[in-house]
Amino acid sequence: MTYEHPLPHLDVLVQGDGPGLLLAHGAGGGIQGNFGLVLDDLSRDHTLIGPHYPGAGATPVATEPLLLDELADQLVASAVSRGHESFAILGESMGSAVAVRIAARHPRRVTALVLTAGFAVTDPVLALVAQLIKTLARAGEWAAVARLACVSCLSPARLAEISPAELDALVAQTQEAMPPGTVDHFDLASRVDVRDDLARVAVPTLVFAPTGDRLVLPDGSHRLAAGIPGAKLVELPGAAHILEEPDRATWLRIVREFLATVPAPPA
Repeated sequence: MTYEHPLPHLDVLVQGDGPGLLLAHGAGGGIQGNFGLVLDDLSRDHTLIGPHYPGAGATPVATEPLLLDELADQLVASAVSRGHESFAILGESMGSAVAVRIAARHPRRVTALVLTAGFAVTDPVLALVAQLIKTLARAGEWAAVARLACVSCLSPARLAEISPAELDALVAQTQEAMPPGTVDHFDLASRVDVRDDLARVAVPTLVFAPTGDRLVLPDGSHRLAAGIPGAKLVELPGAAHILEEPDRATWLRIVREFLATVPAPPA
């Protein structure tokens, strides 16, 4: 497929050895930000392939609005060019929609999906947040964008206990870590619609619904699981959009059990 405005070359993290595990990160995130707590563990027996979207990691910012099909194809190319003709995919948040589109466009390459805090189409909360981020960014109010991200991505329990000083420090840290492509990512998130792809997914699929998610309503994960034939839904009670260590540990245990049931790709 040739695109009129091709994406820049993607910066890709590669770590570990074993069957391929393609990582699809979320909007305004990155491989370390979304998967950092589990990279070392999963890389013990998988080759992790973590492409950064335009404007994340060392990937240059795109010059045109992002297209879901093009992004999906580029992620596949990142894995294939590193010797993995087939692979499972871990998709987080918007990365879940990217993963679903990959499974629909490249069915022979995908062996399994793990979708976390995901959605098939933008819900009203995410649409409002995306619009706010774009408006604040145009005004140069990046500290406000970081505050919005913290409010949206922390669990209600964490927000109830955090002190003002801790929150200010977290906002500063969030602003520092925010990739240049954040607005482009959320623009794409606001246009995502993979509902027609769900019934075409023909691989084992595990869907996680963090029930304390304030950015992507848990109903999005429920709808993903309901739309994908045979998908298994696991709720993470009280978990936030960005999983904290205890929830990520639970997630990792269940993901490992799931991946152990997926047949290894041919050598």
